[in-house]
Amino acid sequence: MGAHKGHDTARHRFDVADAAPLLLDAHGIVTGWTRDAERLLDYGASEAVGMTAAALLTAEDAHRVPELAQRCRADGGWAGLLTAVRKGGRPARLMVRVTSADTDGTARWLVLLSELAEAPGWDMSRPVLEQMVTRSPIGIAIVDTDLRCVWSNPALEQFGSAPAPERLGLRFGEIQPGLDAEAIEAQMRRVLETGEPIVEYEHVGRVRAAPHRETAHTMSFTRIDDDQGKPMGVYYTVVDITERHRARQRLALLDRAGEHIGRGLDIRQTAQELADVAVPALADYITVDLLEPVLRGAEPTMQVPLVRAGQQSVNEGVPEAVVAVGEVAAYLPGTPPLRCLVEGTSWREERLDPLAAEWATDIPGGRTATFLELGLHSVMVVPIRARGATLGVTTFFRRRRQEPFDEDDLNLAEDLVSRAAVCVDNARRYTRERQAALVLQRSLLPHRLPEQDAVEVTACYRPADELTGLGGDWYDLIPLSGARVALVVGEVPGHGIAAAAAMGRLRTAVRTLAALDLPPEEVLGHLDDLVARAAREEGAGPEAAGGSGGGEGCGAAGGSGLAGGSGTAEGSGLAGGSEAVPGDTPAPGRSGSPAGTAAPGNSRALAAPVDPSDESDSAQAVGSGCVYVVYDPVDGQCAMAAAGHPAPAVILPDGTVAFVDLPQGPSLGVGGPPFESVELALAPGSTLALHTDGLLAHGEGRSLEAGRERLREALERSADTLDLRCRAVVDSLAPDQPHDDLALLLARTRLLGPEQVADWDVPVDPAQVAEARKAASRQLTEWGLEDFAFTTELVVSELVTNAIRHAVGPIRLRLIRARTLMCEVLDSGSTAPHLRHPRTTDEGGRGLLLVSQFAQRWGTRFVPEGKVIWAEQSLREPGA
Repeated sequence: MGAHKGHDTARHRFDVADAAPLLLDAHGIVTGWTRDAERLLDYGASEAVGMTAAALLTAEDAHRVPELAQRCRADGGWAGLLTAVRKGGRPARLMVRVTSADTDGTARWLVLLSELAEAPGWDMSRPVLEQMVTRSPIGIAIVDTDLRCVWSNPALEQFGSAPAPERLGLRFGEIQPGLDAEAIEAQMRRVLETGEPIVEYEHVGRVRAAPHRETAHTMSFTRIDDDQGKPMGVYYTVVDITERHRARQRLALLDRAGEHIGRGLDIRQTAQELADVAVPALADYITVDLLEPVLRGAEPTMQVPLVRAGQQSVNEGVPEAVVAVGEVAAYLPGTPPLRCLVEGTSWREERLDPLAAEWATDIPGGRTATFLELGLHSVMVVPIRARGATLGVTTFFRRRRQEPFDEDDLNLAEDLVSRAAVCVDNARRYTRERQAALVLQRSLLPHRLPEQDAVEVTACYRPADELTGLGGDWYDLIPLSGARVALVVGEVPGHGIAAAAAMGRLRTAVRTLAALDLPPEEVLGHLDDLVARAAREEGAGPEAAGGSGGGEGCGAAGGSGLAGGSGTAEGSGLAGGSEAVPGDTPAPGRSGSPAGTAAPGNSRALAAPVDPSDESDSAQAVGSGCVYVVYDPVDGQCAMAAAGHPAPAVILPDGTVAFVDLPQGPSLGVGGPPFESVELALAPGSTLALHTDGLLAHGEGRSLEAGRERLREALERSADTLDLRCRAVVDSLAPDQPHDDLALLLARTRLLGPEQVADWDVPVDPAQVAEARKAASRQLTEWGLEDFAFTTELVVSELVTNAIRHAVGPIRLRLIRARTLMCEVLDSGSTAPHLRHPRTTDEGGRGLLLVSQFAQRWGTRFVPEGKVIWAEQSLREPGA
């Protein structure tokens, strides 16, 4: 018999109407065969009757027949799955139910067979189905087309619902008023309309059984149809996912904490970020109190007060706060915050005493309040600990209508605070390092530029290292003898502390060399030797030195309108001095150009880039750039020299800007040809702009010529004051965080008037000493400085006498009245006088000793004509 092809497989149900019956005797022999059995297994009745049941099954299931027969005799029947073999050998997977057919005392068995080829499975009896839904741990309910409950299982009661009989006929909103019934019923209507099931719809709320605890559930909805396919209602299931929901919330909170806490390195900002992140996700009111030394960047100590560093509340204005941010948070002895601070352990209280007063003392305004008045009922206190040190405490509060803190909340708070503690400690360490760096920077750069009559000066400095505020660029103004000033701007390769330390050594060396009153090219020559020698002593030669940023683009600025050397600057009205140092004369202390060195202006090629962090400050100084300018306000002459550094710009009195045509020497310490200087005659009111190359180029693709043009345009813009002009230039050319350190020094030149300078030629005759004293005394009377006549006559007498006695050639006496009274004697000698300490019996040798006692300072400088011995007196009081 062949299989029946036309039967409806969708109606394969395990009941008598659909099953193929057959009869077995007590020994398992087929005694009755039906047409349905014939259609199912293809055996005719004559073939099947007399066969054993085992013969109709596969070998595997045939071995089970004795066991199944025993179970049938013991239980009165059996139901399960077996595989039969059709005639011809094809297998047939069957659902089998065996029941007793004993009616006359003869043991017989009725076997019902149903094919499983395309059937969904075995239909179970109603008692079995009732057991499944009743004992299921998942909440199950059925609503009709009006969305009224018509059936539910007992498990639904665990979700805070009423018992099943009380739910009958009620809508969802009547059963659970604390949940969003409208949204849930909207899902049910959608399923009724479309017939498409909705799986794992999540909702969060408060069930009737736990109104103070937020719970989360997933619901799945399926439509139920009758035999005609019309909707009868909706079958839905409910699963409690509160713990999973809270775990997701905790992870989300920790993720937000990692994203929003510690975005900066400000301690108070970090504390406030902690409070902002935790409200309202974890608490309703939070305070963050830090030890006062922590806010200063110092190491924490318990013998100091706590300071409120941050706080937040779900209520606008933080009405619960009794201490404002920035004020001292003083707690009563023995209160939980102080215990947690000292012991370094957390503390939790589910229910605060509502009538207990708050823990703080010394509250501004004498305010007092109980926890009941503040609406606070549950609390956690977590110490802020990082790297083994306690930095402060964080206190979490909840208000009336929320569940109290539990152990999971405390664990979450500890994780949150521990992450924030690392950020707070990083901010503390940064604050400490930054303060130390700023102290170092302030000690390396001038606190203020000294006041003098030669120039009006201002400067602006901006480091590239925003964390430490340290850089390798520097500027300086150094008063020299004869009312002259030295203007210096330089830069060291790299950034940070190493560059700043190297810069400090260079600045000190420059000030020391400036005190010798040497020409600019000689100052740079000695400075170059110092850098190279220090690098050699520490094992870093020029071949290992890093290049200077100033070496790039430092060639002569053609067409600037300012000429160096002798002659007149065409079109500028600025005359070059005739006494520029010859370029073929090596500077003192410098040898000739070593083999293989580059030509001037190409010093950058001499330095190979290295990591500045791996160098000492001496090695770091190799490749530095520097420009040294000396300005004389008596005659307006300006001499300058550069070592691998951009040439200064000059803002002429009419506002036009020109760049000095300055020969470029090699960067410091890398070796090369001697330095050269130029002299310019500057008109009164001209402004010198000395700058580092941080103002010229920022980023790739910009040429230095373009940067110089941008600088020219910025310098041409006028401003009310020199200081405003300096800041405007830096702001327009450099971003808030520049790519390179930068410094700009603006010096507006002045000329001393004829009434401030007096000079006389003194014949080489000892008798002229008295005339020189008289001339000086008359000049002091004209200046109204009669009180200084005695000391000035003594100084003039000693200096002129020494010049007449030890020098040859012309002698010239000059008095200059500026902020000090200066006396200078020029002679053609080449030997410098030195201070002696004569014995009591010596007849002479006391001249310079007297000068040193009466003068504020004195010294010698060499000029092309010879030397100048000078002495200065303070004009604040005679003899000072």
